[in-house]
Amino acid sequence: MSTAFIFPGQGSQAVGMGKSLAEAYPAARAVFEEVDEALGQKLSSIMWDGPIETLTLTANTQPALMAHSLAAIRALEAEAGLDLSRDAGFVAGHSLGEYSALAAAGSLTIADAARLLRLRGIAMQSAVPVGAGAMAAILGLDFDKVVAVAAEAAQGEVCDIANDNAPGQVVVSGDAAAVARACEIAKREGAMRAIPLTVSAPFHCRLIASAAEAMRAALAGVSLKAPVVPVVANVTAAPVTQPDEIRALLVKQVTGTVRWRESVVYMAGQGVDRLVEVGTGKVLAGLAKRIAREVASVNVAEPADVAALASARQPA
Repeated sequence: MSTAFIFPGQGSQAVGMGKSLAEAYPAARAVFEEVDEALGQKLSSIMWDGPIETLTLTANTQPALMAHSLAAIRALEAEAGLDLSRDAGFVAGHSLGEYSALAAAGSLTIADAARLLRLRGIAMQSAVPVGAGAMAAILGLDFDKVVAVAAEAAQGEVCDIANDNAPGQVVVSGDAAAVARACEIAKREGAMRAIPLTVSAPFHCRLIASAAEAMRAALAGVSLKAPVVPVVANVTAAPVTQPDEIRALLVKQVTGTVRWRESVVYMAGQGVDRLVEVGTGKVLAGLAKRIAREVASVNVAEPADVAALASARQPA
């Protein structure tokens, strides 16, 4: 069995995330302590006790999701003997989850990942005035059709493809009026639904170019190592191992399309037959069922999940 470990992005957060891991495993608790120290803030308290309004602030959500994912990885290493260099064919993460994947694979330290994600959240939030941008999920049209819808909707404004999540699930992002037009055009073209998303900024589009420049400056000052396992990058849907290329792709990722459907197709084509979603929620496992039905998916978020994987690794 060939396994890839995948890491969720924004939208999966929930109050209480990671608390049971911290209580069960010292290695997991150490991750939350490292993140708290790196940020100079008790982010773990917000994660475990809320309020949800504070947790869902982009600047908190992004490092919080990474912290939960890395706590689960450290628990698997301690309790199940996980060694990504031996046990994984690839790692990949959805949007901010790419930073989690890089930290899990040893390319970034957890502290650097936390600080970068805090900066990334602030930069993305502040790049566009509140209400000026929007995002919407277009359901029921294939990717090429949504590309055409976005082009027709733009009318001199920005309407970009933010996420190619799964067959029939594509997200557009840009100026609020252009995204609203895209929803109407998509419905006319046969979309099952066009759903405006509740987001604080129009992520993964040209409007937040200033955030990409902020990340370029921040990443220039951070040490990156070659990951112990190839990382399938969001913007290329292809493996990357060279630190300089990783750094450049993380900058492009801010405004570029998250090519998640293609990333899963690539990994399946390379023989991956199991995806382990590490951290909060089961969004990516759900998408995987729509992308590559032959690939099994499991989620590791709680101590019971860690114990199940540890048990499965024991010889009969």
